[in-house]
Amino acid sequence: MATTATTTPPNPTMTARAKRRWRGFFVYLAAAGPGLIAANAGNDAGGVATYASAGAEFGYSMLFFMVIVTIGYVCVQEMTARLAAHTGKGLAALIREQFSLRLSAFAVFAFAVANLGLVVTEFAGIASAFELWGVSRYLSVPIAAVAIWLLVIVGSYRYAERVFLLLTLAFVTYPIAMVFGHPEWKQVALHTVVPHVLWSKAYLLVAVALIGTTITPYIQLYTAGAVVDRGIGPDEYKYERVDAVSGAIVSDLVSMCIIIATATAFLKSPQVLNTAAEAARALKPLAGEFSSVLFGIGLLGASALAAAVVPLSTSYAVAEAVGVERSVSKSFSEAPLFLGLFTAQIIIGSSVVLIPGNLFRLIINTQVLEGVVTPITLVFLLILANRRTLLGEAANGRLARTVGLITVIVVGSFATFLVVLTVTGWLGLSL
Repeated sequence: MATTATTTPPNPTMTARAKRRWRGFFVYLAAAGPGLIAANAGNDAGGVATYASAGAEFGYSMLFFMVIVTIGYVCVQEMTARLAAHTGKGLAALIREQFSLRLSAFAVFAFAVANLGLVVTEFAGIASAFELWGVSRYLSVPIAAVAIWLLVIVGSYRYAERVFLLLTLAFVTYPIAMVFGHPEWKQVALHTVVPHVLWSKAYLLVAVALIGTTITPYIQLYTAGAVVDRGIGPDEYKYERVDAVSGAIVSDLVSMCIIIATATAFLKSPQVLNTAAEAARALKPLAGEFSSVLFGIGLLGASALAAAVVPLSTSYAVAEAVGVERSVSKSFSEAPLFLGLFTAQIIIGSSVVLIPGNLFRLIINTQVLEGVVTPITLVFLLILANRRTLLGEAANGRLARTVGLITVIVVGSFATFLVVLTVTGWLGLSL
């Protein structure tokens, strides 16, 4: 006697849940972008140079410090995205509305000066990457400047963002280079979870530079501006929150990979790096020519991404502070100040790099400016995120206020220390 197969009818409740999960996943993919782009842009030329120098000079000992920095970084990025999503305004616009005119002008001026220095470093990074492959800066920099300018001026924000996201793939090269280098994994794990602090001036200087290049103002400016530009509101914020937090974590994991890769290369003979070529050549004995090529590709991708993001963050800040149109999707006639300022920064930044000099040291030295401006940005950010009159129930809770305050105090202390050391060095004094 034949039997008839029976099928269990689908559970309507389970089906609805599955649909909600998939819908949430696709909404996240649609929202993903600002946080991931901004955080990975933080691994720019200055970041690559600083992380590589930290690994080459102090081995794995900086890894625990990077874990602490990451906690603060996640907090800062989440607050920035939340402010933008719930107010529909960028960071500079909120500062203009919530603080006095003098304070607003001071903040925007500080942003602009520090960012202009960073634009120079991004083009220096592009030049350094091409010089690894024998291409002169006098050829690579002008071509890169025109390409980046056209990307933003001609394309819409959606198009530019796709290219920016594509450039973030360059950061995959650093984990690959790290694995090919065959690091001492037990030592890596130990230094990641246990503090190994060296109480020396050189160590503290590098620690300050790591803070300055990781929690850097232009990242917050760009994140807020991009969230507004994409029209992400309170309803989509839960997805943007994942974007902001995951972007910060992924960014710092890449940073730690750079430290591990160079630390492994210089483990037996630590040294201070003076050129990108030194960092790239150091990987050859570990993994051959391939790792050196990977280092150059990563440096180029990081620098090209940040060379667009940094000047855009300045343009967002100034246009928001003045109260005029600001969007990558607008034409020159619709947003003359926004796009004009972007153009001017590209021209100045690329032109300065064409002046003969040591590009790698130039890149690292600009972190001094970031060290000064970062705590200024964080103070404004924390005050804004704490205000219930501005955010209502979305304002910082007790945990966020505590972590944010600790981050501001630590970053401010290190930044002050950096400034004191720098000024005393200029005066020929020693501490």
